[in-house]
Amino acid sequence: MNNSLRFVLLVFILSFGVKNMHAQTIWENKNAEAHAYLARMAQKGFIQLQDIIQPVERIIIANALNLLYQQKANLTAIEFKELQFYLQEYNQDLVADSLIKNEIGFFVKDAYKRPRMFFIHTKDFSLNLDPNVSANFIGGSGLNISQVSNGLNLWGRVGKKWGYQLLYRDVTELGTVRDFYTVNKLDFRRQDAKTGIILVGLNDDKKINHSDVRATINYSFKNGSISFGKDQIVWGYGENGRIILSDRAPSFPLIRLDYQPIKWLRFNYFHGWLNSEIVDSTKTYPTYNGGVSGDIRIINRQKFIASHTLQFNLKKGLDLAIGESIIYSDQLDPGFLLPINLFKIYDNNKSNYLINAGSNGQYFLQISSRNQLKNTHLYGSLFIDEIRLASIFDKSKSRNQLGYTLGASVTDYFTPYLTLGAEYTRVNPFVYNNLIPAQTYTQFNYPLGDWMGSNFHRKMIFARYNYLPKLKFCARVQLMNKGGEGSVYDQYNAEPQPRFLSDYQQTRNDFFFQASYEWMNNLYLRTSFEYIDDKNTTGRGTKKQESIFQIGFSYGLN
Repeated sequence: MNNSLRFVLLVFILSFGVKNMHAQTIWENKNAEAHAYLARMAQKGFIQLQDIIQPVERIIIANALNLLYQQKANLTAIEFKELQFYLQEYNQDLVADSLIKNEIGFFVKDAYKRPRMFFIHTKDFSLNLDPNVSANFIGGSGLNISQVSNGLNLWGRVGKKWGYQLLYRDVTELGTVRDFYTVNKLDFRRQDAKTGIILVGLNDDKKINHSDVRATINYSFKNGSISFGKDQIVWGYGENGRIILSDRAPSFPLIRLDYQPIKWLRFNYFHGWLNSEIVDSTKTYPTYNGGVSGDIRIINRQKFIASHTLQFNLKKGLDLAIGESIIYSDQLDPGFLLPINLFKIYDNNKSNYLINAGSNGQYFLQISSRNQLKNTHLYGSLFIDEIRLASIFDKSKSRNQLGYTLGASVTDYFTPYLTLGAEYTRVNPFVYNNLIPAQTYTQFNYPLGDWMGSNFHRKMIFARYNYLPKLKFCARVQLMNKGGEGSVYDQYNAEPQPRFLSDYQQTRNDFFFQASYEWMNNLYLRTSFEYIDDKNTTGRGTKKQESIFQIGFSYGLN
């Protein structure tokens, strides 16, 4: 860690460290089922939920559940049973220090009836350890794949200021893995919204191994927290993809700052270290080891992301978030370690407005309305990569390299617990790209934004329904059209710019259905069916028609 980074971390701690502390910060997995439950309760107007940026803190989830318990008379029978179930998981985060009893357990239930593999709970220290295991089968359209994983999920607190967590998961897949994952013959990058995999160990057409590790250490102060670790940041709303920051790209090391100075205003900043997958030939050197593994030490170009966001609660259920991010490369820049700096303006000044010396900046916006219309969630996202305001409506000179999502859903439609929705996403040509290869909007060559990249639009309708407590059904239909990525020359020099969906490549229609049941806390049973009709004109290896069936269980979340 260089001196500039040490200095910024010291400034953070000295500036925000105060005596009056709130509960320790522990980030909750964004895939936890409590998120969907609370989002629907916010959509009905029972609570306010600040979830534009995820992951969110466990204490925020716990407080929201506690508020719902105070309104239990307004909940349906299914909603109340689910509330009791989720409180088993999060009640521990609400208990006052003075009421905590010293206890140690191994394969027993804790004081709140939550089964745990191992735990230690004391006034000044806690540790919770659960396994993270799964088994899954994938079949259909010539597929025969078995997936098994193992790992652990560990989290807890130290004193009144510190929280920590560690998640590890190792996955082995056997069978027709090449047919399932491959878009081309060079890598395993299936075209879907799931988090991308990083292969480890020995792999072939019939076996692959991949793993993920996430860990953070968190320091809490009055009205905020600072975290240092490795995780994902998800920004904005989207049913099957997000255009600003999605969970498609693997996790990365980061520093995160969250601060809420007043009730209606929140500030978020993070700085991350990305993998460019571009070899730095000036720093790569021979190892003189007799030819083992190429006789070379490979060093990649350094790549970073910095982002900050202001979130405004305009009124109950109505939220606006405005943010900026920058992708830069080659060496760590202290200017982007300043949370309140204006990244794009700073970068323009630093580079003397020379495009070859600058970085890749973005602006974005999210608006969300919950229960302004009864039981309805309306949302819209805007991502601006580049735009010429003076010629925004001039087709011959405009450079409207932007994307947007518009969505709406209504819950308790016709019958309690039925949610119906629709969403439209469009991303114009050249969004996410840059003339400097180490500054594209990617991590390990996976998009940080939407999984479909640029030059596409996607229309979707979806439905969710809980027939019984914790038994969830969801279905969606997607209609997608995609053009080519285009050339860097056209991106910066063509006038007029290539039209939307130019170099047309793909028409794809998907149907997806899933049933899931959380039998006990963190033990999930799932089955799904997906039908893909893909008319791919580029010969990239995607089948024209594909049926995929999956069934399995997991204890823990990835």
